[in-house]
Amino acid sequence: MNSEFFLPESGELPPPLPLLGLGIDTGGTQTRWALANQQQSVVASGTAEGFTALQFGTREGKTAFQHLFATLAATARSHGELGYVKAGITGFSSEQAQLHHMIARIFELPDSSVSIGNDIEIAYLDIFSPGAGYLIYAGTGSIAAYIDENGEFHRAGGRGYLIDDGGSGYWIAREALQYIWRNEDEQPGYWRQSRLAQSIFHQIGSHDWQRTKDFVYHRSRGDIGKLALGVAAVASQDTVAADILWRAGQELARLAISLCHRYGPRPVVLSGRVQELHPLITESLRKHLPSEISLRQSTCQAHFSAARLAAKQLPDTP
Repeated sequence: MNSEFFLPESGELPPPLPLLGLGIDTGGTQTRWALANQQQSVVASGTAEGFTALQFGTREGKTAFQHLFATLAATARSHGELGYVKAGITGFSSEQAQLHHMIARIFELPDSSVSIGNDIEIAYLDIFSPGAGYLIYAGTGSIAAYIDENGEFHRAGGRGYLIDDGGSGYWIAREALQYIWRNEDEQPGYWRQSRLAQSIFHQIGSHDWQRTKDFVYHRSRGDIGKLALGVAAVASQDTVAADILWRAGQELARLAISLCHRYGPRPVVLSGRVQELHPLITESLRKHLPSEISLRQSTCQAHFSAARLAAKQLPDTP
């Protein structure tokens, strides 16, 4: 195939595309991404559908993975030349080498230009320097993290919804559904006098058990976790909803206390979307932490942190 190259009328070559680092923070509910230039300034960001590494074991999960990362690759290329990718993926483990290779192939980069880890590690480094404190991250799932001065990652919780994830959005939704359907077992039609049940059934679309069953067993963890919004919406009128949120804070405190027992008292930061549900959660967390432990809230921008970490790996401009 023959081709010709035409200079612009000015006779000058077009400016080269900027070299960029891509940061990705992928969770069960949402994926957030950001691009940073060689000066580590974020130049673009956005969101996409959620994904966890746990989905990668199924055919449907692999298809969702391919679609998500192909879309991210196309978006990144529309802003410049991609030089490095730093991704944090919920549920990722170092044994999942195939996932790492596939991401490199999708982005048309060598394996050495792609770094994949757990999303919570990136979130921690966005808030603390190593050894400085403990991060409680509560979204669809929940975990407490500590990276020590040697860079070693330590955790409490984060075992997944089938084992625990206490205080998470999924946990809050599950507690609500358990309460609702146990009462329906004992008093069919009880939902009519429960603000909590009415709120949850409104989100699901029906008070019928078949609809709840289909929702829980055929929808994503992220979709189920969003039912926590219905719990928070009625917490001021429903004592059961308020109690669930209060116990969520207690569950999150347990994670931080576990790390304090193991590595000593340090400041605690709460991040993730659960903190946005209702003030009761943070109030309970504060009450159940030892009084000498400081607590603050943070809106984690892990995708920005990942983008800046990726940009640090870009070669210097000649």
